[in-house]
Amino acid sequence: MNKNMTALVSCFARAYHTKHDRQCIYRDDLAEKILTDKEYKAIAYNMISGINFFNPDFSGDNAEALRWIVNNNLAPTVVSRSAFCEKLVRNAIWIGCRQYLIFASGYDTSAYKPELKNMFVLEIDKEEMINDKKARIEKIGIDSTNVEYVACDFSKPNEIYSILNTSYDKSQMSFSSFLGISYYLTKEQFDNMIELISSITCQGSEIVFDYPTADTDIVSEQNSALANAADEAMMAKYTYDEIERILSKNGYLIYEHLNSNDIEKQYFEYYNKIHKHKLRSPKNVAFCLAVKKEH
Repeated sequence: MNKNMTALVSCFARAYHTKHDRQCIYRDDLAEKILTDKEYKAIAYNMISGINFFNPDFSGDNAEALRWIVNNNLAPTVVSRSAFCEKLVRNAIWIGCRQYLIFASGYDTSAYKPELKNMFVLEIDKEEMINDKKARIEKIGIDSTNVEYVACDFSKPNEIYSILNTSYDKSQMSFSSFLGISYYLTKEQFDNMIELISSITCQGSEIVFDYPTADTDIVSEQNSALANAADEAMMAKYTYDEIERILSKNGYLIYEHLNSNDIEKQYFEYYNKIHKHKLRSPKNVAFCLAVKKEH
């Protein structure tokens, strides 16, 4: 098991959801291939072993325990934000966008989907993550000819300018995903990242991200404890007004925003009608699409 635990567990959640659900909220056919069989089984075993943490009153076998943990803790935010982002990327392609920047790309496989083959994609993450990701992609023979990789430490935001040393064209419209990152940055670091992304993107460019709110429930508290255990403590919480201020001062307008109830209705309502095991959105998560406005 390597130290990129949060990224591995997110990949596992997408793989499990794709493999076991007949109606996927987000389908990721490459996720299970990205993971080794040993990693997949180890994550499953570790989750099952922790069922008493997730649900002290649980009664059932190991398969039922894993399903409960995936549907209640691991999958909801991961698959719904991926579905949200995928819809918006397709919209961006439709209006002529041909550049996709994936910040904290981890083991995300969206760059390798057929509908993105005509897009230039930049995957941006820590150096050790980028090197590991590239090795996995090469090993399983995924076509990545449309993808370039950039090493960047998000706690040192100025490293983002290394993007300008790639084939990226800052004068052309781009779509950026900034998923699963805001939780682990201070408010100052998050503000700086939005400012820097704005500085290298042109008018009409879009950014999609999720962020933690001050609302809470037992699932939110458990997920925070899991992040702490993986040495990736959650650093900040935001109100809608705070997010709007950060975006506005950096040249963005909010075009779409989903709170926990919106996510539940848009992504889980139909799924829950046809599946025995339900998915629920954590109360402390919101999604946002912002567009860079004219100066």
